[in-house]
Amino acid sequence: MPKMKTKKAAAKRFKITGSGKVLRLRSARNHNRLKKAPRVRRSFDKMVPVHASDVHRVKPLLPYAW
Repeated sequence: MPKMKTKKAAAKRFKITGSGKVLRLRSARNHNRLKKAPRVRRSFDKMVPVHASDVHRVKPLLPYAW
């Protein structure tokens, strides 16, 4: 059986925590960034969990992450 391939685009966008949660970056980080408040700009730097209903879409893209 051949090895399963990791989707490199997904590997760059998602991170798996030690407990198995999937993290993602927030959207709208760059467009009109200077107009946004500093508090909002700082919040874009943090990763947030992927919604539970979307985790099943990410799991097949990263077969060796679990």
